Order: sequence, then structure tokens, then C-alpha cells
Amino acid sequence: MTKATPPLDGLLVIALEHAIAAPLCTRQLAELGARVIKIERREQGDFARHYDDRVQGLCSHFVWTNRSKESLTLDLKNPEADGILARLLSQADVLVQNLAPSAAARMGLGYEALATDYPKLIVCNITGYGEEGPYASKKAYDLLVQAEAGFLSVTGSPEDPTKSGISIADIAAGTQAHTAILAALLQRQRTGSGCRIDISMLEAMVEWMGFPLYYAYDGQQAPVRSGSDHASIYPYGVFRSGDDKLLMLGIQNEREWVAFCEEVLGNATLAKDPRFVSNKRRSENRKVLQELIQQSFSGKTATEIRASLDAAAIANASANDMAAVWDHPQLHALHRFVEVETPVGTVTALQPPGHSSAYDPRLTAVPALGQHTESILEDLGYSKAEIAEFRTAMTI
Repeated sequence: MTKATPPLDGLLVIALEHAIAAPLCTRQLAELGARVIKIERREQGDFARHYDDRVQGLCSHFVWTNRSKESLTLDLKNPEADGILARLLSQADVLVQNLAPSAAARMGLGYEALATDYPKLIVCNITGYGEEGPYASKKAYDLLVQAEAGFLSVTGSPEDPTKSGISIADIAAGTQAHTAILAALLQRQRTGSGCRIDISMLEAMVEWMGFPLYYAYDGQQAPVRSGSDHASIYPYGVFRSGDDKLLMLGIQNEREWVAFCEEVLGNATLAKDPRFVSNKRRSENRKVLQELIQQSFSGKTATEIRASLDAAAIANASANDMAAVWDHPQLHALHRFVEVETPVGTVTALQPPGHSSAYDPRLTAVPALGQHTESILEDLGYSKAEIAEFRTAMTI
């Protein structure tokens, strides 16, 4: 069967972006077929290009969030940039920006200023704390938003809060923005009009905090920080095997609890112990139960334990490090790894989740800084002489 072009083929997205949230959003739009033009500062570009040099000299964050885009360098403070932006926006379907608070509005790039000239344009603003309210002008970094959203209060050990090991607030905002833009494109098909979308990292992160918020509803006690264990289900967490490997397991119901005791621990009487006869009792007595489970596991290898858990139909997983994830047999069986080009050569990448039988995602190179500046300007109708003048004037 011949596959169709990706669903956003033919759409143009202009990205005034840096760091993670907006770039992750626009990368996903690019994978759905949109042409994404990333506008970067002259000489330095997106500061996320320089966080580290872990991918053959390139930054891990940048390689992750910026494949399948074109890079245009442009000094937005230079008056000559206004005409270039105007030509871009006249062809654009979506503008995504996560500049400093109110920076886009000061440059005349807010939705209200653009809607008259570009009525079909969808403008998505990604901020830390929103466009209004007492926190509107505060700087917002991922860890700070994790703290404000209450994430640190439920993550870590009882003694120490722990941040997420990934930029979870940025990821939440980028993912919510991606969804909102797709909805706005569908809405525009019905109305013919663009719209303004406001996404804040705080709102996106709080949405992901739904379980602990409702667990603490109406003044009830919030979930406690329980390390790698589940706050309200037990046993559900990490254990160590006799050969000193970590593995995870989770018991979801009483049938599984009985099977776990009989087939994994070899102790059928434990299933009837009054301390452990319900999830509530097991959770209340988790320290005692943890010691009993750990005693049983201490004489077995991780391979033996996982085999018995699988035989008893108990959910379990290996606590993999990054090397193990790169080598994960299930990811390879699903053909999730592909090769993409970068300014320094080919690197391995992951296909986006959500495989469609109708089309293949568009996976093209990670751009060098300003790699597409000249070709983009030529597409906009500028001559080579005009482009040379822009360079002389340090506009591009």
C-alpha cells in the first residue's frame, strides 16, 4: 500500500523558540509534515545548542528537539528584519514562541497585533507562568516550575524531595501546546480564522499532577514522598535481587497478591496474614512487607525472579540505565531506531511514538545554525544581492 503524505504537509510553522518546551512542540509538528522554520539569533543561535556536547560534539537537548527543521538566523532587533518576518508570516499557518515574558508583544508579534494582517494565523505562546497574574513576569526554569506545581512535594524520599531526571515541566508544556495547535488547525478548517493559544509550564505541569491533587482533595493528607514506591499501592516499586540488580514489580489486585505469595515468594500463608490482607493494610505495613520480600529475593538472581513473576502474571520491569535502553530488545523489535543527519554526521534517533499505517513521519536532519537562511530568503523572493546586503547589515 502506498502511504500518504504526512497530515500537516503543506503547512508552514514559524518558531521563535529556545530551550525545550517550544522546540519539542514544533519538532512534533515537523514530524507530522509541517515545514518548520526555526528563527535563531545570529552567531549564537538557540542557547540550547550549547548546554553540552554529548552527541559527537552537539548538544543532547538540541539534537533531541530540533530534527526535521530549517534554521534561519535573524536579528529581530534590526529594523530590516521586520520585512523578512512580514513575508514569512504572510505564508505561515502557525507561529510558536517561547521568548521572555512579553518579549513577543514588545516586538509587535503578539496575536492582537498580528490578527488584522494575518487573520488565519494561529499564534501559540508558551510561557512559564502565563500572560497575566502575579507570576507573569517571573523567570521560569523547569526545576522551579516542578517546585511551584507541587511535583517535588510528592517525589523523592521522605527525607529529601527530588526533581524529575528529565525536563518534565518543559515536556508537559510542549506536549500540551502540540495538542492545542492540532485542535486549532481543525477549528480553522471550520471557521477560516486563526486564534491565540496560551500555554504555561505551570498549568501544563499542574494538569499532570491530577492524581496527587485529588488524593489531597478538600484538605485531605497529600501523598507522601515514597522514593521509587507507589504512594498508595504496595508492593509496587523497586527491589534488589541476590545478584545485586534492581527490578520493579507491581501488585494491582488481590488475585495478584495471592499469586505473588504462592508462586513467587513460595509462602501461601503470607497472603492471609492480617497485616497484608488488603492493599490498604499492605501499604500501612509496607516496611515489614518490604523486608519479607527482600529476604525472599536475596537468594535468587534477577533472571530467576523475573521468570517467576512472569509465570505468575505479575507485572515487572528491569530498572534499566541508558545503555540498556539503547539496546532494549523491545524497542528494536518495534523498529523504533532510525538514523538522522546532523551537522557532524549521522546519529541514531528514535521514531516518534504513535505509528500510523497511513503515513510515515517526516524525519530529516538536525540543522546547523543558519543552514537554510539563504534558501529561505530566496524562497521569499529576495535576490542574492539583497541577501548579501542583509549579511553586511548583520540582519541575518
